[in-house]
Amino acid sequence: MSSSLPMVYIVDDEEVVRDALGWLLRSRRQLFEGFASAEAFLDFLDGLPEGGAHWPNCPSCLLLDVRMPGLSGLALFERLIERGLLRRLPVIFLTGHGDVPSAVDALKRGAYDFVEKPFSDNALVDRVLQALALSGEAIALRDRDRLLQQRVQELTEREREVMQLIVRGLPNKLIADQLHISVRTVEVHRARVFDKMEVKSAVELSNLLREPGVA
Repeated sequence: MSSSLPMVYIVDDEEVVRDALGWLLRSRRQLFEGFASAEAFLDFLDGLPEGGAHWPNCPSCLLLDVRMPGLSGLALFERLIERGLLRRLPVIFLTGHGDVPSAVDALKRGAYDFVEKPFSDNALVDRVLQALALSGEAIALRDRDRLLQQRVQELTEREREVMQLIVRGLPNKLIADQLHISVRTVEVHRARVFDKMEVKSAVELSNLLREPGVA
């Protein structure tokens, strides 16, 4: 199912649980998709472009049963960690009482939350909505960083050199001296950098490039 609207994924081997969660989410107008096993969800991921490396593109979260035949929920969780998906796909574990210690350990490793069966309907949906909000923020940051990387890659090597010196606070004259070019040439490169990076000042450019991994 493809949508720009928030999506909840349910991975639980018990059909009655998937149906109950689906009914609950539907009652709160939340889109969802169910999977009967961890393997089925991995097959879904593997079928996405680049194995889901750039997925999801809409706010999403995963309701994941801890104990299932075959690949367990905890084993699937490890696979999601390896794929770097936890920020964009927060995981809420569905646990029986005996699984609580495992769920607590998963929280330390990046799971968003866990709920014990039988769960409180309203409390669970509230946590789902909070997880979807966090997912949306992570996706927005990912998309912004990707856009900034594209802008940087569009710069010529000389424009990147000028940009780095602008960010260091050097005036045009000192940039010209350091790069052995004319002040007029610096002015031209500076204007092109501002245009390509879509900023209007050196301060704005510095703030933009302060994000990790951008420049």
